[in-house]
Amino acid sequence: MVILVIDDEAGLRRSLCAYLEDLDYETLEAGDGLEGLEIMRANQGRLGAMLVDLNMPGMDGYSFIRHAVEETDNIPIVVLSGVGVVEDALRAMRMGAWDFITKPLHAFDVLRHTLDKVFERARLVRENREYQTNLERLVRERTAEVEATRRQVMQRLSRAAEYKDNETGRHVFRVGEISALLACELGLADERCEMVRDCAPLHDVGKIGVPDEVLLKPGPLTATEWEVMKRHCIFGCEILGPLDSRDAAHGACLDSERAVRQGDNELLDLARSLALFHHERWDGSGYPFGLRGEEIPIEARIVSIVDVYDALCSDRPYKKAFPEEECREIIRAGAGSQFDPRVVEAFLARIEEIRAIREMWKD
Repeated sequence: MVILVIDDEAGLRRSLCAYLEDLDYETLEAGDGLEGLEIMRANQGRLGAMLVDLNMPGMDGYSFIRHAVEETDNIPIVVLSGVGVVEDALRAMRMGAWDFITKPLHAFDVLRHTLDKVFERARLVRENREYQTNLERLVRERTAEVEATRRQVMQRLSRAAEYKDNETGRHVFRVGEISALLACELGLADERCEMVRDCAPLHDVGKIGVPDEVLLKPGPLTATEWEVMKRHCIFGCEILGPLDSRDAAHGACLDSERAVRQGDNELLDLARSLALFHHERWDGSGYPFGLRGEEIPIEARIVSIVDVYDALCSDRPYKKAFPEEECREIIRAGAGSQFDPRVVEAFLARIEEIRAIREMWKD
């Protein structure tokens, strides 16, 4: 271990270094604060402690301590203070020094005892820092595990809905990827874009509650069947709602404001919002609430376009895929009626990337 001794009295400085070397420490020495600062900067990785006189010509001990505290990471500083000037030593300790020794030094054992104390304190500080670092790492790892598990549960829930529908798993994946792309294009925060990616695949989870004879009917639905089909938005909200009571979840999902603020967590709030509002229309003619314009959450306005576009471009048992150009024209024509014009603009601006996502994750 290396100890830096800074004192303008050459004799005392040499005596201190000799004593420390007898204790098997390596020493460096400086005659004033400025020289000490240069040596400190050149040897930061090696220094175990620094002994600093306060009253020196040029840069005094106070100035050295101020620089040392700013530039080093918990290297113990022991002040050498004259007898009767304890206030000076206390001032230095308030600036960041760890301990002090009065001069003249009649017994070097005092120096040894003081160094033992500051080294023990430095050890405890180091161990506490390592503990905190390890604890933070463990918390991050556990948080990541919980987040990954939650995402897996949500992905598997979206897969469960696929077993009831004619859509493929790659449809919901494409909806998630394209929706996240548009969310970022529209200026949503990066964290929110990731949440959209995770939650968008759950937009049709409520189809689990729709009878097969309605959901899988190859031909046009009757008016009664269509009313049943539209209920999948409410079903999705209920599935993603609180677990304490199905009736409570149902009641909350009948209120467009309460539905997305049920106190679970931000991710579930967003998933519930997408399930409930992805069939609302910009002109107010959608369902289940007939929300209009910006009353519809921006994320639901995004998923609405992406869901329609991907469905138009995909084969289904009851229809063939539309040509790409026709799909784009349908989306463009829906601006201001079915879709938010600003989201349509973002969609068309990123169409090449959207096509690349569809190609990468094609059925």
